[in-house]
Amino acid sequence: MEASRWAKLNYGRTLNLIGAAGGAACRQVKECVVRYGRERKQVTRRRIVEAAGRRFKADGINGSGIAALMADVGLTNGAFYAHFDSKDDLVVAAVADQLREQREDLGAAAPGPAGAEQFLREYLSIRHRDSPEDGRPSAALLDEIARSTDPTRRAYTDGVLAVIDDAAARVAPDDPQSVRVQTLSIYALMVGTLQLSRALADQQLADVVLEQGIQSALTLLGAEGRR
Repeated sequence: MEASRWAKLNYGRTLNLIGAAGGAACRQVKECVVRYGRERKQVTRRRIVEAAGRRFKADGINGSGIAALMADVGLTNGAFYAHFDSKDDLVVAAVADQLREQREDLGAAAPGPAGAEQFLREYLSIRHRDSPEDGRPSAALLDEIARSTDPTRRAYTDGVLAVIDDAAARVAPDDPQSVRVQTLSIYALMVGTLQLSRALADQQLADVVLEQGIQSALTLLGAEGRR
């Protein structure tokens, strides 16, 4: 909070400088103030989107109210509408951001089929299963996304297909389009496996489901790589 008050104080002092400046100097100060305000708003919007992604995955989209979302970043409800027209608008931004991040992580994996396997094993790991708020959006939010607005479903479709296309390029670099649907099917298996493992009360069975999902996905992945 002290940092926030200090930033506001400096912002106010900068505004006071405008009155003391004249001509070109005045215009220069005004441009700096406008740029500072715009950049600060972008940073704040980014913080809200990132916090919303975590809370949506932990509590669900419907279970996450604007008050809780804004409290996560230390802001009030009123500040929300300076960045988003509605909660649905935030959901679209958060879903797109989560899938963008997933795609970047896939891009950082090892090249070729080895990277696809690495991605698969990390996705179906016990750590991922037990930490949905830090994980991927599909297994945590797919049922709610299916009942969401058209813009949310479009953001999900565009984002997940970008991930699939990158994965397909690793599986069949010479002709990724030939394995696109099959790669999407493997991804669907991974998502369903993770959802089921999270839902089971029997911990031992939940672990077995994860391991079997890995083996089944690897078998399909190997078959696609040999096509």
